[in-house]
Amino acid sequence: EGHTVTRRVSLEPYCSAPPRRASPAQKSMSNIGIPIKVLHDAEGHTVTVELKNGEVYRGKLDEAEDNMNVHLSNCTKTMKDGQVEMLSNVFLRGSHVRFMVLPDILKNAPFFKKIDTKANKASKAGKAKQAATQRAAGRPTPGMPPPKGRAARDGAR
Repeated sequence: EGHTVTRRVSLEPYCSAPPRRASPAQKSMSNIGIPIKVLHDAEGHTVTVELKNGEVYRGKLDEAEDNMNVHLSNCTKTMKDGQVEMLSNVFLRGSHVRFMVLPDILKNAPFFKKIDTKANKASKAGKAKQAATQRAAGRPTPGMPPPKGRAARDGAR
């Protein structure tokens, strides 16, 4: 009396292959920006993190997440008033981070070279265009062959 019966039906025979989904690591790496990539490359190095409340943490970056959550070890915490405290491990929430100071060695990271090559290609294209313009400067109409026949004799362009 008044009971509803639900029955589970398998849709397996009606479906072809299951949809392919990217792993969380693939999803996160495909749409993150260069600053986050640099942050991930800084793992294992000593970094300085300043929080929005003025506290400064300096220690070894053990792990960084895409949302800028960071785990530091062997860390020195400097309060706003200058008081210093040593911490063996600390986890900092990314939304509380004002800025991070990363090691200079990361300037040589491979993805910066990729950006430089794109910039170099653009500048090379500009140089090629400039050279072509200079070559065409002596022609009556740049890009066109010299005129033939009556027009050439009369000096008309």
